[in-house]
Amino acid sequence: MQGKEKIRMCIVCRGQSDKKTLLRIVKNKDGEIFVDTTGKANGRGAYVCKNKECFEKLKKTKALNRAFKCNVSEEVYKRIGEEIEEC
Repeated sequence: MQGKEKIRMCIVCRGQSDKKTLLRIVKNKDGEIFVDTTGKANGRGAYVCKNKECFEKLKKTKALNRAFKCNVSEEVYKRIGEEIEEC
């Protein structure tokens, strides 16, 4: 299976893409939620497109709250927005 791209789905637009083109957000076993720039952090991962439209909808619909089944702070959404700005 080497060489095959790993396809993941954006939790906002439901579009499928190679995981390298998406932003991974992780909730680890300690309950910390953060942007995983390595793509290898342990924990539950959720993927979102690296564009402003998906980010705005992610924030508006609080999609991470549903994906991780917990209340995600505004600070986490702010950091995701900053990460997308850099892309």
